[in-house]
Amino acid sequence: MHRSLVVLLAAGMLITGCATKKYVRNNVTPVQAKLDQVADQSNKQGEQLQQTQKDVQKNTTDIAATDEKATGADRRAQDAANRAQQADQKATQDAQQIASVRDAFGNAITNLDNYKVVQSATVLFPFDSAQLKKDEKSQLDQLISQTNGLKRYFIAVEGYTDKTGDTQYNVELSKRRAEAVVQYLAGQKDVDFNKIHTIGLGNVKPVDEGKNKDSRAKNRRVEIKIYSADDALRGLEGQGNQGQGANGQANRGGN
Repeated sequence: MHRSLVVLLAAGMLITGCATKKYVRNNVTPVQAKLDQVADQSNKQGEQLQQTQKDVQKNTTDIAATDEKATGADRRAQDAANRAQQADQKATQDAQQIASVRDAFGNAITNLDNYKVVQSATVLFPFDSAQLKKDEKSQLDQLISQTNGLKRYFIAVEGYTDKTGDTQYNVELSKRRAEAVVQYLAGQKDVDFNKIHTIGLGNVKPVDEGKNKDSRAKNRRVEIKIYSADDALRGLEGQGNQGQGANGQANRGGN
């Protein structure tokens, strides 16, 4: 009987063990698998979240860099706008100055027919030179002394060369010669620059058509002419005074 009881107990335990394994297999194992799946998803989501944070950080850096570039571009654009405004102001000032010079020139030669040459001189230059020599300066001194007492006058300075060399180079050389005269008159003799008008004409209008050394030397020159309208002005004033006198006599006769 004891043996039978032992057998029964062993059989019961065997049945119970089989049932437990079956329960675990049917209930616990699926839950564990689900937990493992959820854990894997959580890990993946964590990795994705970490990658998203990195992307956000990178985008933030890129946005900051872009904003900095935009700020720099805006600053450069503003600087360019300021420079353009300054250039426009400078151009306006230049235009005003040019207009002022033109007005002054126009006023100086109003009724140009009334201006006549009252004094003139010619100064010569060495070959390929725009340097005034002592004798030429003395000649200019004597010429400018003749402007004392003149009220309405201007000085025309015309530079020339001989026909040796390139035409364009000769034009530039003739300008430098005329400028040398102007610099001496304005800088050393205190002549009002607004009363001086210059031009460089190169090798045109030679005074001597010869081709020898002496002829060429005569053509390397600057001609200075003083134009004045004082005589015409005095004539007009005289006519006005005569008219006033005639009117006075007429009035006295009428009385």
